Amino acid sequence: MSSKNRTKTGPPGVNPSTSYWQQPSDSIAVLKSTSDLPQDADVVIVGSGISGSSIAYNLLTEKPELKVVMLEARQAASGASGRNGGHTKTATYRSFPENLKEVGEEDAIKVSKFEYDCMAAVHDFIQKQGIDCDGKRCDTVDVFYDQGHLDDAKQSVSRMEKLIGSSHPCSAHTFYSPEETEKNFFCENSLGSVKYEAGSLSAYKFTIGVLKLALNKGLNLQTSTPATSISKQTNDNNKTTWTINTPRGDISTPTLILATNGYTAHLLPKLQDVIVPFRGVVTAQRPGSSVAHQGDLPTTYSFIYKEGYEYMITRPAIELEITTTTTPIANGTSTPSTNNHITPNTPNTYDIVIGGGLTKTLDQGSSEFYTTDDTSAAIPPAIISYLNSTPADFFGLANWGDDHALGRIKHTWSGIMGYSADGHPLVGPIPGEDGLWIDASFQGHGMVLCFLCAKAVVEMLLGRDGKELSSWFPRCFRVSEERMQKKFSGRLVGREIGEAETVNGFDGH
Repeated sequence: MSSKNRTKTGPPGVNPSTSYWQQPSDSIAVLKSTSDLPQDADVVIVGSGISGSSIAYNLLTEKPELKVVMLEARQAASGASGRNGGHTKTATYRSFPENLKEVGEEDAIKVSKFEYDCMAAVHDFIQKQGIDCDGKRCDTVDVFYDQGHLDDAKQSVSRMEKLIGSSHPCSAHTFYSPEETEKNFFCENSLGSVKYEAGSLSAYKFTIGVLKLALNKGLNLQTSTPATSISKQTNDNNKTTWTINTPRGDISTPTLILATNGYTAHLLPKLQDVIVPFRGVVTAQRPGSSVAHQGDLPTTYSFIYKEGYEYMITRPAIELEITTTTTPIANGTSTPSTNNHITPNTPNTYDIVIGGGLTKTLDQGSSEFYTTDDTSAAIPPAIISYLNSTPADFFGLANWGDDHALGRIKHTWSGIMGYSADGHPLVGPIPGEDGLWIDASFQGHGMVLCFLCAKAVVEMLLGRDGKELSSWFPRCFRVSEERMQKKFSGRLVGREIGEAETVNGFDGH
């Protein structure tokens, strides 16, 4: 990676693009549970995404007497959890061979089971709690346009079947010929496909739903309250206290949890180059007339080609208007932001949400690393142009049909994800930093990682870090001094569903 891209990780920006999912924003988006920031708390959580909200909910369910305060730099659920593509998709067959090599058979199997179990747990929780987030369990299909990736997929699935067997549904996959792929999934000119279980949802609404459950249990949520720095104090009795500085004052706690994903190194500089921010781009589009007439497509999709992949779900159409929003910033002023990519829309049957295109910039995506700029103006035009054209290319003009009279793209947005050198989350207590915890770095794959990683954090916090937790939580996800010494050198996002291993000289290790 060019040294010019290795910039210091910054905080969340003050003028982010508004995601499709935030139309409209929820009533708690700008909530401050108390008008003043508390001076202390039993636990402080930084970050209001799926990780932070799930930690708060689980912790307060177990320990309702705790005083738990959550700090959010911007609106609630406004980070990656409110900006992704809406997939609850595992695709661990793509990472399984590398996991076998890097972390061994036991942990490779645990990772595969964990991702499936997390996907299932999310949808079970949605149903049990009655969270209105368009959650849907369904199959997904990966459509291949590169023989090498298809051959690798077949070999990997074969190894999963051999090592995991039919005892767990994570190993269940069905392959289709090119003819079957077009008949069943309406995709022309593919080399074949593989189907397995997945799901889709509005991650924004899901996160808001979990936050509301935590608020009902006593969580104090403080939005528009960015943590600008953290510091540690140790008294004469060797008791550690953490102080979090914000523009609204300081708050102290013996237990600080960083659920800050790609922004983590901003608060903990020792993680600079250990967790790296990466900008992704997603679009909401109107389907072509022929594919729209098929009705809501029965599966979600990934389209895998030699250099990369795109991912796609369908969902009920929503009405969007050109709007100007006002984003509060730390000093009490505000910044107007026009959502330039929103187009007035007449209702259609459903919307397509498709993201990717990360290798389509002039530098093949390297400039998307080390940035925390998720404004509309910063979205690379080459990616927007590519994503605009690609659905019709994958489906073929006959299957796609005529474009909607108002065009394909309804809305474009970006979000900041977090990536580690070894491609795994960092979860647990920070070595040598008593009272400091982390739950971050989900490789753009958080919808099948965050919910159960949050459960693992709470298990550890409550002193239940024993055989039961180790039976399902992968060892390779745990923070260690060794892992904190590994520096990111360019592993591409999404290796689990066909992204190229290297870009622009990155060695992927």
